[in-house]
Formats: sequence, structure tokens, C-alpha cells
Amino acid sequence: MSSPSLYLKGCSVKYGKKNCAAILWPQAVEAAVEKGVGKMSDYILEMNHIVKEFSGVRALDDVNLKVRRGEIHALCGENGAGKSTLMNVLSGVWPHGTYSGDVVYNGEVCKFHNLKDSEAKGIVIIHQELALSPLLSVAENVFLGNEQLSMKGVIDWTKTRQRAQEMLARVGLENENVNVPVNSLGVGKQQLIEIAKAMAKKVELLILDEPTAALNDEESKKLLDIMLELKKQGITCIIISHKLNEIEYVSDAVTIIRDGKTIETLIKGKDDMSEDRVIKGMVGREMTNRYPVREGVKIGDTIFEVKNWNVYHPDDPERQILKDINISVKAGEVVGLAGLMGAGRTEFAMSIFGHSYGQKISGTVKINGKEVEMKNVKQAIDSKLAYVSEDRKVYGLNLIAEIKENMAIAARPKFFSKHGIINGNDEIVAAEEYKKRINVKATSIEQVVGALSGGNQQKVVLAKWMLTQPDVLILDEPTRGIDVGAKYEIYCVINDLAKAGKAVIVISSEMPEIIGTCDRTYVLNEGQIAGELNHDELTQEKIMQCIMAHNRKGDGNE
Repeated sequence: MSSPSLYLKGCSVKYGKKNCAAILWPQAVEAAVEKGVGKMSDYILEMNHIVKEFSGVRALDDVNLKVRRGEIHALCGENGAGKSTLMNVLSGVWPHGTYSGDVVYNGEVCKFHNLKDSEAKGIVIIHQELALSPLLSVAENVFLGNEQLSMKGVIDWTKTRQRAQEMLARVGLENENVNVPVNSLGVGKQQLIEIAKAMAKKVELLILDEPTAALNDEESKKLLDIMLELKKQGITCIIISHKLNEIEYVSDAVTIIRDGKTIETLIKGKDDMSEDRVIKGMVGREMTNRYPVREGVKIGDTIFEVKNWNVYHPDDPERQILKDINISVKAGEVVGLAGLMGAGRTEFAMSIFGHSYGQKISGTVKINGKEVEMKNVKQAIDSKLAYVSEDRKVYGLNLIAEIKENMAIAARPKFFSKHGIINGNDEIVAAEEYKKRINVKATSIEQVVGALSGGNQQKVVLAKWMLTQPDVLILDEPTRGIDVGAKYEIYCVINDLAKAGKAVIVISSEMPEIIGTCDRTYVLNEGQIAGELNHDELTQEKIMQCIMAHNRKGDGNE
């Protein structure tokens, strides 16, 4: 029920301010209802005719969004469609005056100038990059910027820990120690701590931007179930995600944005909200095959071979992470590395690529039949090995540099400079060629990489390593956090690399991606090879069977 002040406002409309005070409460209610004043809207949020431009380019073009109170509303679209920009408008990251249109929240036109303004109204946004301070405790992070103060204005640590425990219980972490540093916890728990942090701010509308991008299936399911629980508690959620199976599982409605415009809103129980239907809205056409057919590829001789590879933990010389890994890849072949989180796939890739991970590394690597030494990244690049990291923003890109700089940096010593002098013209020509070749959507090669969408950033990383002209490419989670359309384009790039006779290794946590892109797959478990599967026998069930059989062997049950 709305406040008495709203009903009295309706009363004054009908009877005038002078006589309003003399009217009994029931009459005030009747007058208010008659006028429609104070009636609670079904919509907690309406964003009407939102237009946002960057340097004359329209990122949002007359976007409209309506979110019902208490629902989970998904926002879908390709990378660069404008989803995150729209949420940044809503939360005040892009302040009022930098865009046109209205943000109506709880029936009130809001003019947020920063995050604090929107948080004061109960709107909290959790970005894809977690905003936690790694060395502070869980309790300190839950109330970061929202400190629990005593009457004297100093932090009340007893109250902080007690309330932090209460907030964690609401997101299923009731047994978590609130005194440990947050960086000692896994990414899944850190994501839930972000939600607990939002709960401590008395959130009414929670916005989650790609909350499961870095989580495994089990952690993702737990987070989605927490969202459903929050819904029962009356909290409205907006979720941005490229994992369409999760959207179908959790959402009451889906709004699709394409090229900065609202395309449609699908309602559960009324419209078809299947993955195929959402994809059609996102890309503007039906995608009958999410994985392009690889044609005209001739599998050649073995050009990449690893034997008896052993690696120990970088901080603990007694803890072995990888044990006796043996793999090989032929020219024109795409080989997958499958396994659960923590199986050692990324550790393997980084240890191979210039010993970027681990210590006490032993074993041999052969490229084109010749044993190579790769004790640093330069030696790895010189040996014609390239590694596309799973974390493009930390290891792959300089986010404040332009596209040209990012594409050319790894190839510069060998291909774009002579006697220490950089040939800028050659860099421009190469960057323009690869921008066009792999369809990087940007205004120019001078655009700053940090301003690009996730999918286009990933393409820039691929171009960076393709320009080094490698014979072997290791692609670690190459499509993490990007939409189905951009994924398809990256799969086409992988096919082109195979056609060019390269040896390609794909590491992915998405089993359908491994099945759809790879000719052959090694299954890793607990730092060891648990099995090898050819394409014809490659299924999710077979992968899990390899893992379970290896676990039983390790337990001595086989």
C-alpha cells in the first residue's frame, strides 16, 4: 500500500487543500483511487526512449525497457549491442545529462549522477569484474563503502562481523569464515559475496552483469538458485548473460537488444523463450548450426609434441600440479583439453608458454620435430608458439592502448621493426587487414581497446597472436563471456587456422564447445591425462566417464 501522503495528495486534487484536512481517511483513499494517485505500478522500472552517444556514435538508440516488480528479467544481445551501457545509464555510471530519455523507478523519474544516488534508491549493480578488495577480509568486503559505525563514528567490528554473517547466510554461505581474506576463496564464492554486499545495501533491484562467466556449471547453478531465492524475498533482478540455457532456467522475461535498439521482450508462459528463439532475436536470423563445418582441411604430420611434462606449484615446491602429461597435435588438427575446474588445463598451457606458471618444470616440447627450449615468453614466441589467455583483460590486452598497438605488440620485434626502429606504416596495414579479416567492430584501429565489447576484445587478442605467424596456437577459453554470434565468428577463425595447417589447442569449460570444434580431445583430471577421445566418440557422457574412471583409479578402487 502506498503512503498516506500520496493518498492525501489525491484528496487535495479532488477537494482542494483547504478542506483536505477535514476529510476522513476512507474518503481520502476513495478520492486517491478515483484519481489513480498512489496506485502502485506493476513495473518497478521503466526506461523510456534512452539515447546514449559516444563520440557521435549511438550506443543506445531509443531503447525501452520495462521490468515488473519481483521478477527476474534477462537482458540479451550480442557483444556491443548496448546491454552494459543501458545498465550503466540506469545505475548512474553514465550520469543524467549524458543521455536523453527517462529512467522511471518506483513511479518516480530519477536523475542519478553517480552510483551512490542509485544505491540510495535500492538499485545495486554487480559488474562482471568483481569489485572486491582481495587482501581485506570477507566481512570488510561485505561492508566496503557501507561501513557499520558506532555512535562515536568509528567502525563497530563486532557488528560488522555479525551482520556480515547474516548477509552471507542469505546467499547460502552461512558456514563461511568472515575473517579470512577474500582472495583465499574461489571465484564462485566471491561472486556470492558480491551479492551479499548488495544485500547489505538494502537492495530492491539487483543488476548482475555476466555473473556466471567465470564459474563452472556447479557454481553457476548455485548462483542461479540464489537468484530464485532472492526473488522469493521480493527482490527484483536484471541479469545480463550469454549463457542462454541459464536465461531459460531462471528468467521470467527476456528483453533483446540488437545494435543499440530494443527488438522485443519475451514473457515466460506467453512467448517462446527457448535458446533458438532468443538467438534469432539477438542475431536477426536463425542459427541452424552454432559450429561452422570445417571443410577442406588436410591433417598433416605431428608438429607439436609434449612428453613427460611435470610442473610444481609456484609457491609450494612439494606440491605437484601436473604429472607426466603427454600430448601431440598434427598440422590442421584442432585438439581439445577438457576437464573440470582445477584439472590443470590452464596451468599446463601457461607452463608450456615460456614457463609462465609453476616451478621445477621438466619434460620436453617438440615443434616441427625439433626440441625447443621455452624458458621465457620471448623464446616461446620465437619457437612459433602462441597462447591466448583465458583472462584477456589481465594477460591479453593493454586496455588503455588502441587496437593497432594491441595487435602489433607481440609481433613488433620480429615483423614490424628493424634495428630497433618501428615501422608504423606496416603496423597500420597489418592492423587494418586483421580488423577486416576477423570482423572487429570498431570505429577505427585507433579506438581504445577498453571501449570495445568483450567479443571484439577477444578478436583483438586473436589478431595479436595470429600476427606472430605461429605454427601452434593454444586458445584458453577463447569464447568466455561473449555472445553466440561472436562465438561463431571465432569458431570460423579457428577453422581458418586449421586450414592454414596450424596446430590448434582449444581449452574450454563448455563441453558442447569442445565437441563442436575439436577433432580429438584429451581429458585432464587432477593434473593428469585421464583419457583421449576421437571426434566420433566425443560426448559429454564420455568425458565425464573418463574423469570418474580416473578418480576411481586414484582412489585405488580400480
